[in-house]
Amino acid sequence: MTTYYAHSGNDYKKWHLLKEHLSSVSRLTGEYLAEWKGVEEGQLSGLLHDLGKYGDRFQNRLKGLDKGLDHWSQGAFLAITKGGSIATALVIQGHHIGLQSLQKDDLVKLNPNKLAINHPQNLTLSEQDVNLLENRFDQDGLSFIKPTIRLFEGFLALSQARVDNMLDVRRLFSALVDADFVDTEAHFNGDEQGKVPRKKGLKLNENELAALALEKLKTHIDNKAGQPNPSITLNDIRQELLQNCLQQAKQKTGTFTLTAPTGSGKTLSMLSFALQHALENNLERIILVVPYLSIIEQTAKAYRDIFVDFGDDFILEHHSMAGLGAEKAETDAEGDEEQGRQIKRQRLLSENWDAPIIVTTSVQFLESLFSNRPSTCRKIHRIANAVILFDEVQTLPTPLAIPTLAAVSHIATHWNSSVVFSTATQPAFNHLHEEVVKHCSGGWQPEEIVVHHAAMMDKLRRVSFTWLADKLAWQNLANTLSQQHQVLCIVNLKRHAQKLWAALNGEEDLFHLSTNLCPLHRQAVLAEVRQRLQEGLPCRLIATQCIEAGVDVDFPIVYRAFAPLDAIIQAAGRCNREGKLDSGQTFIFTPDCEGGLYPDGTYKQAANVTESLKNELGEHFDLYSPKVIEQYYRRLYTVSAPEQQAKELYQSIRELSFPQVAQQYRLIKNDMINIVVPYAPQAFKALQALADEKGLTAQWIKQARGLSISLYRPKDDDVVWNSLLPVQQFKQGRYSKQEDWFMVANNKDYDEIVGYKKPDKLSLYIG
Repeated sequence: MTTYYAHSGNDYKKWHLLKEHLSSVSRLTGEYLAEWKGVEEGQLSGLLHDLGKYGDRFQNRLKGLDKGLDHWSQGAFLAITKGGSIATALVIQGHHIGLQSLQKDDLVKLNPNKLAINHPQNLTLSEQDVNLLENRFDQDGLSFIKPTIRLFEGFLALSQARVDNMLDVRRLFSALVDADFVDTEAHFNGDEQGKVPRKKGLKLNENELAALALEKLKTHIDNKAGQPNPSITLNDIRQELLQNCLQQAKQKTGTFTLTAPTGSGKTLSMLSFALQHALENNLERIILVVPYLSIIEQTAKAYRDIFVDFGDDFILEHHSMAGLGAEKAETDAEGDEEQGRQIKRQRLLSENWDAPIIVTTSVQFLESLFSNRPSTCRKIHRIANAVILFDEVQTLPTPLAIPTLAAVSHIATHWNSSVVFSTATQPAFNHLHEEVVKHCSGGWQPEEIVVHHAAMMDKLRRVSFTWLADKLAWQNLANTLSQQHQVLCIVNLKRHAQKLWAALNGEEDLFHLSTNLCPLHRQAVLAEVRQRLQEGLPCRLIATQCIEAGVDVDFPIVYRAFAPLDAIIQAAGRCNREGKLDSGQTFIFTPDCEGGLYPDGTYKQAANVTESLKNELGEHFDLYSPKVIEQYYRRLYTVSAPEQQAKELYQSIRELSFPQVAQQYRLIKNDMINIVVPYAPQAFKALQALADEKGLTAQWIKQARGLSISLYRPKDDDVVWNSLLPVQQFKQGRYSKQEDWFMVANNKDYDEIVGYKKPDKLSLYIG
């Protein structure tokens, strides 16, 4: 009898038997989907995903004698014709090329006879005769049964073309992709077949991590509360918030909101909720979703300091700079054995979220829920049986509010998870319930964790607001700031920060903070600023919005350029944060300058809504009132009409097109590049040397993160390209071009105060 292989030999000269690979992937997929309606289809997808590898041409390809083969479409076709499962067919088809379309006309094209004539990827089937492949599958001792429970009965009707149904397919897809990757990695690592090492989550039937972590966190909070603090009220509020979170955590899974003022300890209290909630409901992991990388830097460090005794793998930090990136890490369409050799443990963790606590960005989390790519979707099945905490949720783009709420509501309603939306300025998403329910059965009707949050906010009136009527020229503003002992000024644009900095040129005790500074630089600036504030030394900080959400600083006076209501409230959260004064002072001003005042049209629209509401309410425009905040969001949603936006996305959902949905759902529309800057010269030179030696690797990116900034991708004719050196990727014995990671070529392009300065003319100087 002929022996068939899934992958060529590993470093131990052992080849991967195909029947063992199919059996193991089927078993793992079933485990990942246990107690969910898609479990039988998951097991079927594991058995059939590589059916085409039973073809002679694929076996020759493993010996280097063939190439350009499709070995997956045959299994997808068999899943429809004999398995009766269109969801299984779609995920098998997509495990190399990405999820395609659930339209009947597109699925019909999986017929091998049609593919032999016209293949969408210009590949050749490893074997056109599916009956032959099935016979070899049977002779290898394998068999499958038709699933009794399926995600869809027959082809989907238009009424089923919704966010929730497409998300269920992605969960099925995720489990298959992860199982395939994990089993392949186990082979190339030389692990004993069928005993793939798995990390343990928080579930009590595996270990007592959740209980131990909760006790550790409570001890940390108690120690922090015991430190000297002049504000008894603030400590009382923090304790009240913590007790509310621990009490409400005893509820069953669902959707929740956590509304509490800035500085009230939301970050630690909602983590307490999550750990207690995981204990009560036997959940596996906690996922913290934050909008900005700057918050990740601070939050991940705070969590690691608390749980330092739990090991490096207890907390996983995952964002655009955490690895090679999902968009660039897809498996080769011709086979994954070469890719399998290169998989490292960190990349595995970064893609499948197999850790107890995940800290990630809104972009990474939410775009995964609407993606079609294997690497991006790989982690989706880990979102089930979890507590998902969204911090600073007011940053969610209005046009994407409805599909996003539908997705997370479906996860909470049908995936045994809980979703918490946390912020001081809770958006009035309940207003969108009728629109959300069109895309998922649960709609959006969350339960508030802090029932009396209005009274809590009223107790923490730590700031008085002054609205400056006259526009301020930069020099006039600079003169005012220079007279203050300690003051923070937040502007809307980086160029505004630079103009104000120039107007203050020569001033002592002056600091600058923006995303033009790399993370290590920002951390150093904030550390010095906090030290000066604590010691009562002079300190003037000019910053962009990057300081607002989640950054812990405490100034007696804050100036804020006019902005959307939530941004103004967040800015005030950096003023008298610890309640050391009877009242801090926050001044709202409008710059007198040329050019636009706001980053984009959406931001401008929200600022205009703020202005109109302020003019209408007059003295009743109280930024501590939840009713005013609710009025703001209701008016914003009325003006912006999110149900009328993102029409192309809704059309793609109606057409059940996964590639189009992935293309249309983008939190950040503009393409970005990563630039490594020479903030720390020795570390920068070490990265240069490592790049020359090994090229772009996940380990290199991990080391480069602290010296990296993101920049909107310049146009092809932009002079900035002249000052950047691409980091080459060393793959399969040679360097290959990549377009995402660069190093600054001219050291003078990075300033020790304002950070990266994009050159505006050609330069021949390299150094």
